[in-house]
Amino acid sequence: MWHATRRRFLARTALLGTAAPLAIASRARGIGPIGRTRPSHLKLSLAAYSFRDALAGPNKSMDLFGFVDLAADLGLDAVEPTSYYFPEKLAPDDLHRLKMHAFRLGLDVSGTAVMNDFCLPPGPDADKEVEHVRRWIGRAAELDAPVLRIMSGNWLQGTSDRELENRVVQRIESLLPHAVEEGVMLALENHGGGVTVTADQLLRLVHAVKGANFGVNLDTGNFHGPDPYAEIAECAPYAINVQVKTEIRRRGRSKEAADLARVVAILREAKYSGYVVLEYNAPENPRTAVPKYVKMLRSLIG
Repeated sequence: MWHATRRRFLARTALLGTAAPLAIASRARGIGPIGRTRPSHLKLSLAAYSFRDALAGPNKSMDLFGFVDLAADLGLDAVEPTSYYFPEKLAPDDLHRLKMHAFRLGLDVSGTAVMNDFCLPPGPDADKEVEHVRRWIGRAAELDAPVLRIMSGNWLQGTSDRELENRVVQRIESLLPHAVEEGVMLALENHGGGVTVTADQLLRLVHAVKGANFGVNLDTGNFHGPDPYAEIAECAPYAINVQVKTEIRRRGRSKEAADLARVVAILREAKYSGYVVLEYNAPENPRTAVPKYVKMLRSLIG
């Protein structure tokens, strides 16, 4: 009874925070920095995407239950089971079994992640993208995952950035009441190929979105300007989830090893508290590389 009443209250609260879509330039400012005041508290998780070749494709050798086993063997605090590696047809019982498997091994589900394109023009294809995210909000709730990573989408030639940004904002806002009702936060990632490539682009969208249960999924490997660390620092105060890559790439240069100690220091300076999710994406085999980086990150975050 209380749970249902609470959900209705939260849904009404979220609806009060939304407004009819306007051009971004004329919108009132949306969310601000998270406003954390306590010292940073970091926990370590692992994204299933780190083992993408083992979880899907012709060389598949693992399912998500095996991935959870591996994470437990590494002494992690949590797992991030990426949506791509679930079977196409899912029942709530499938999600509950995975959640309980993780629980029995002492692991939380730190979040999950979905692929979507909110830059598409209005029409059936765009509607399918919104419905896909809506469906995964419900699945995240079934997993007890507090956060769902979402994307802005892909840049479209012939469409202005302003129009693409408006589409992204409107579609996120349309989903926020449902996210509040399900007790899930939506986290927008900085990602190449769309309208969140730079910190300025990402934060322009974040500031435009009105509604509860929204923030940034900070991917430390996806800024490619002259100083990626400066962009990480600019976005860290808005982060509700952090995915850490082991490499960075500055504009006009090849990839280089990420200074993970510097990344963690930036998160602590921003008083970020929550999961640091290793999302391994480098050439070395993850079977040998991931344990090394888990050990390194554990030594940094404690």
